[in-house]
Amino acid sequence: MQPSYSHILSLEQFLTQLDQFDLVVDVRSSAEFALDHIPGAVNYPVLNNEERVEIGTLYKQESPFAAKKLGAALVSRNIANHLENHFLDFPREWRPLIYCWRGGERSGAFTHILNRIGWKAMQLEGGYQGFRRVVINGLEQSAQQFSFQVICGMTGSGKTKVLQEIGALGAQILDLEGLAVHRGSVLGNEPNIEQPSQKGFETALWNALRKLDSSKPVFVESESKKVGGLHVPDALMEKIRSGACIELRSSTQTRVSWLMREYHHFLTDTHYFKQKLALLTAHYGKVQIAKWNDAIDAGHFPELVEELLVKHYDPSYSSSIVRNFPSYDREKYIELENDSDQAFTKSAKAIMEKLKS
Repeated sequence: MQPSYSHILSLEQFLTQLDQFDLVVDVRSSAEFALDHIPGAVNYPVLNNEERVEIGTLYKQESPFAAKKLGAALVSRNIANHLENHFLDFPREWRPLIYCWRGGERSGAFTHILNRIGWKAMQLEGGYQGFRRVVINGLEQSAQQFSFQVICGMTGSGKTKVLQEIGALGAQILDLEGLAVHRGSVLGNEPNIEQPSQKGFETALWNALRKLDSSKPVFVESESKKVGGLHVPDALMEKIRSGACIELRSSTQTRVSWLMREYHHFLTDTHYFKQKLALLTAHYGKVQIAKWNDAIDAGHFPELVEELLVKHYDPSYSSSIVRNFPSYDREKYIELENDSDQAFTKSAKAIMEKLKS
């Protein structure tokens, strides 16, 4: 049974009221939830992965009526379990938002029961599909509304650290690599952490941008169109690349030192390091890869890191930065003195001062 219309939250209301709910409850299966979900949502499925497949098969092979009968039994049982195990301690004033795939039967049943109990539960109009439209439209609007200050710099120059320092100093930042859970190069996977799905990445982008003030500039790193396996939306990438650029420059010695700190997992898991370098075989051939593997076995990490910078990363940066960032100017730069915390803070302040001048 569907709740009354007064319990439906429109997508327009969702945009202004999302942060006002005590809990956002995603009642889809765990597999659906894992691909993407509303930020901060908690997953309490009314049909688990196997049950959802079972109901879908019954719907197609026997009849919608048979599927609805079994579905009602399973949904009722699962809602009862969630109520008993997760909801009994909530006070009468508790106000949740409930959603499923299309804003239909699954979320409707859960919302109805919660309201019959006495809670002020709301059901999201259009469910996840409606939310997905909000994300797509929101990213398109952000690309039109926001202006970006782009921090350029060669691999290992400390761009991400300086970006974080700028954020700590109170300026607005968009950390693409943090949202993508990837450091943006062939060696950039975060150890033991998977990247989000493409939809999950776009949701994270939308959520980050909605919390920022479009009347003020946003600092961001220069990135390629892909961060690991994820694609930065075209309109947003185009707007970022049209932003004013300032380059962070670091000596090769500082870059090597910083990379060995940031990528320390490669020094301890040399097998993983070799696996990643093997991805460059098509570019440099088996002989070169074998030499780099020998350097790993010998523990010659500073020399190897420097060679990777000079041979692989630096030429790639030099050719792509001018091509992709039309506002790039070699004369606009800040020097990072070393890889100390004090040096990063100093460079962050200098970049922010450059923006004011």
